[in-house]
Amino acid sequence: MKKEILIGLLIALAIGVFLSPFASKSPDGLDKTAEDLKFSSVSEGKEIVHSLIPDYAMPGVKNESLATSAAGLVGTLAVFGLAYGAGKVMQRKKQKQSL
Repeated sequence: MKKEILIGLLIALAIGVFLSPFASKSPDGLDKTAEDLKFSSVSEGKEIVHSLIPDYAMPGVKNESLATSAAGLVGTLAVFGLAYGAGKVMQRKKQKQSL
């Protein structure tokens, strides 16, 4: 793995772990709009996809700040893994096409 990628990952992990507990507790834009227009109760209990980390907090972790930090860590690693893997697949396809 290139040094720049590793440095970028470490910076993203630091942000995800150390800054995520300071994120706003207010609802995001979509939730706020649903509350303002009074239709937020329509979707209660009707999740299309089950979330592994609901409400940006790691399930089973009692301390709220620690649960949020753990969710930031896992989420950052998951997104990095998917992006890195997709990049490798595209790189291989491009190499095959140039042969």
